[in-house]
Amino acid sequence: SYSSEVYIFEGLFMKRVIFVFVILLIAIPIAYYYLMESNKKKLPIINPSELVPDVVDPELRNKASGHKIQDFEFVNQNGDLIKSKELEGKIWVVEYFFATCKGICPIMNKQMQRVQSAYSDDNEIKILSFTVDPINDSIEALKKYAESHEAINGKWHFFTGNKTKLYGLARQSFFLLKPAEAKNLGDAGGDFIHTNNFVLIDPQKRIRGYYDGTNPDEVDELIADIGILKAE
Repeated sequence: SYSSEVYIFEGLFMKRVIFVFVILLIAIPIAYYYLMESNKKKLPIINPSELVPDVVDPELRNKASGHKIQDFEFVNQNGDLIKSKELEGKIWVVEYFFATCKGICPIMNKQMQRVQSAYSDDNEIKILSFTVDPINDSIEALKKYAESHEAINGKWHFFTGNKTKLYGLARQSFFLLKPAEAKNLGDAGGDFIHTNNFVLIDPQKRIRGYYDGTNPDEVDELIADIGILKAE
């Protein structure tokens, strides 16, 4: 009869409505999840060929993939010999500086204190500060400098050692030194000057970001990016 046909039609219609509703109920959260994932910041993996040439050792300037930080060992502010292998699997924030610097270093290390404070209880985060002036930056000088910046032992290392090795690591791994102009021999009377950058290194010893250590906004970004790196 007519009424039974209407009933069947209404039943089919309701089933289709319910089916569409269920599909939407499943599809919308999935679409939202993938939209949020696609909008999440993804940190790049940085290689020497992407950087300005004057901070990169000439032999590495065309290297476009596979760059990792080379092994190293230096003495820290406590007189402990620290090998990079002891720090493997951690996230590093790295800078070059010197203790008697009156220019950008005080600003940088005031900002580095913020980085330390943000992750003070996180043993996965290490801060590595390498001197460009090992002649004057003795263990005692670095100890005093570390204490003045409230460095946490085991978290924030201030390294000194052989100048050639310190500079080689900066030019071949971290890319934080550039040649000084002849008329201005730069930091600590050397022929290279350190940049004002902090560099973020992931647990696989790859470069994931550079940040102006004198700029609070960029240091805020660094602190946030460490969180992104931890979530990878």
